[in-house]
Amino acid sequence: MKVGFIGLGIMGKPMAKNLLKAGYDLTVNDLMKEAVEELVAAGAKAASNEEIGRTCDVVLTMVPNSPQVKAVMLGENGVANYMRPGTTFIDMSSINPMASKEIAAELAKKGIEMLDAPVSGGEPKAIDGTLSIMVGGKKEVFDKFKPLLSAMGASVVLCGDVGAGNTTKLANQIIVALNIAACSEAFTLAKMAGVDPEVVFQAIRGGLAGSTVMEAKVPMMLEGNFKPGFKIDLHIKDLNNAMDCGHSIGSPLPLTSIVLDFLYNLHKDGRGQDDHSSIANYYAKLAGTAIGE
Repeated sequence: MKVGFIGLGIMGKPMAKNLLKAGYDLTVNDLMKEAVEELVAAGAKAASNEEIGRTCDVVLTMVPNSPQVKAVMLGENGVANYMRPGTTFIDMSSINPMASKEIAAELAKKGIEMLDAPVSGGEPKAIDGTLSIMVGGKKEVFDKFKPLLSAMGASVVLCGDVGAGNTTKLANQIIVALNIAACSEAFTLAKMAGVDPEVVFQAIRGGLAGSTVMEAKVPMMLEGNFKPGFKIDLHIKDLNNAMDCGHSIGSPLPLTSIVLDFLYNLHKDGRGQDDHSSIANYYAKLAGTAIGE
């Protein structure tokens, strides 16, 4: 099986490396030539999008949002123009599920199958190959490519038809954002009340309030370390997609809209490239004290 991978950013590069480690015949492309060179040094081949379309049995993308996926696949020189009928496109980007359905419909006219397979876990889990992968598409296509996806993730779940993967990812991103905001609010309260946030963390992490989000993000808040595993600006994109999807189907998202406002404020303060744990800095600005001070 010849695999093409387009998009070698924070997430895509380690995901592609894990495909190499699993022994896949991998061809890559990205706008950042340094990333391409790094993958070639690890054993991949470099090629243009056209060459990837012509030669690969399955093409994966990991790019920022819906417009980029559409441009890569359906644009004037899009990969789909060169893919053979019977080949498959797997989009691992996090985009609006309505866009996934639109892309799948266009690809179906060319005889190309599609899965939408966004991921959760951030850079650390992308590196160690333990991402959670949420997939939408036909079961027979999912079954065929589950081993490929399992080379990048510890959990690979078929959630429904095309678009279901990204709907599941939007639900995930809402829960993560609200959880980070809740931790930021709670630990700021502890700090201002004169109780050591580190002690509070140790006291509650094993109880009902404990979560994967708390375990991953509160230590960063305590250290004042906001090196991005998942950037504020990317979470803005995801929550905007959630809002767009919610509006289109009439689903209420009042808490999501509030946390999205926090993220926009952080972006305006120059923190868009911070990790999303930087929501703690929104509270620090309001409170005049940081959790980790």
